Amino acid sequence: MTYPTLSQATRVWARIAALSFGGPAGQIAVMHRILVEEKRWLGDGRFLHALNFCMILPGPEAMQLATYIGWLMHGVRGALVAGLLFILPGAVAIMALSLLYAIWGELGPVAALFFGLKAAVLAVVLQAVVRVGKRSLKTRTMQAIAATAFVAIFVFGAPFPLIVAGAGLLGWLGARAGLAGFAGGGGHGAVGKTHVADAATLLGEEQGPGPDRAGAFRAGALALALWLVPVAALVLLAPGSVFTDIATYFSKLAVLTFGGAYAVLAWVAQEAVGTYGWLKPGEMLDGLGMAETTPGPLIMVLQFVGFMGALRAEGSLLAGTLGGLLATWVTFAPCFAWIFLGAPFMEGLRSNKALSAALSAVTAAVVGVILNLSLWFAIHVIWREVGPGPFALQIPVWSSIDWAAAGLSVLALVAVFRLKLGMATVLGGAAALGLGLHLMGLV
Repeated sequence: MTYPTLSQATRVWARIAALSFGGPAGQIAVMHRILVEEKRWLGDGRFLHALNFCMILPGPEAMQLATYIGWLMHGVRGALVAGLLFILPGAVAIMALSLLYAIWGELGPVAALFFGLKAAVLAVVLQAVVRVGKRSLKTRTMQAIAATAFVAIFVFGAPFPLIVAGAGLLGWLGARAGLAGFAGGGGHGAVGKTHVADAATLLGEEQGPGPDRAGAFRAGALALALWLVPVAALVLLAPGSVFTDIATYFSKLAVLTFGGAYAVLAWVAQEAVGTYGWLKPGEMLDGLGMAETTPGPLIMVLQFVGFMGALRAEGSLLAGTLGGLLATWVTFAPCFAWIFLGAPFMEGLRSNKALSAALSAVTAAVVGVILNLSLWFAIHVIWREVGPGPFALQIPVWSSIDWAAAGLSVLALVAVFRLKLGMATVLGGAAALGLGLHLMGLV
């Protein structure tokens, strides 16, 4: 088996980036099919161990998995190639769509397309609840953690970071105490039907620290500087500006984004819509629809949030563009730092049962957080008016129901859960139905 050059590997990473639709589950499946089954660069055991390592880190696990495998094969240069290629298509596509949305988003046909997408997004998010729940809620303890997380955020408006920290601490303490409910909790099941033994692959079964450990630490320190220095400069030179708010808020997200994009979006909806006023609930759904239909990490929706926040505050497309690029920078620069600083220690995490239990508890809590996100979306899509309820509850005004949106949402749910249609089909069909309803004068 011939070891690929960096140029050869770059072509493979570009192919993976072009096919990286469908959120983290689909992206991880694509990587497994190409890297494990087709290229046999690494085996199932090593792939899943790398995936579990990336799940421990904050940030999009699929992008970080590509970055880690790139580092494992070609050092820092390989990591940068794999990670940047994974991000680039989505970043370009979301920026282009954001500009089109800002210029023509209020036009009837464009608005109708996004109207249909919102209904499909509801079904996609609920599908994520089911998928993650089946994988992670295997014990009554994990089910209780998920239920508690849902009540905490949906009823009482508890901050997402507090929920994640509490669940992780509970899992770690439970494992240390030897409680049965925290043993062998969540984790990822097999991601492919074909089992490929590590010994029969390019990288074999070696368990060393990986290539160029010192180089990884230097790259990690540089990534931290490239992330934190611009943020510090904005805080010192432009306190109170929308760009400083974008830099500091999304930097906090970069540290606390455990559990994948859907979990983080619940916090984004909570803060960017409710606290900062950067965008409206419907616009948040439009942005998620963009991210669902473009390649790359789903968390790229944050670029749209930053774009709309700066556009709304400063009133110019240039400001919006800068806000979107700033949000992308402070979201992904830390991801490279976590990989470069953590990868050399990766193998030492393999047998850490307490850490595994903490991750399982966080994953269980994320199920409750994503369920909250789906209900939040449903309330703002199906009803035109929402009022305050007890505690932090939002109660829809029942007479303001949008029957067209409700009907499209039901059709999308049937397409996803009953007909088992693919995401591209569901999203495209829902957008086409939205446009059709507009042409008939119904929306």
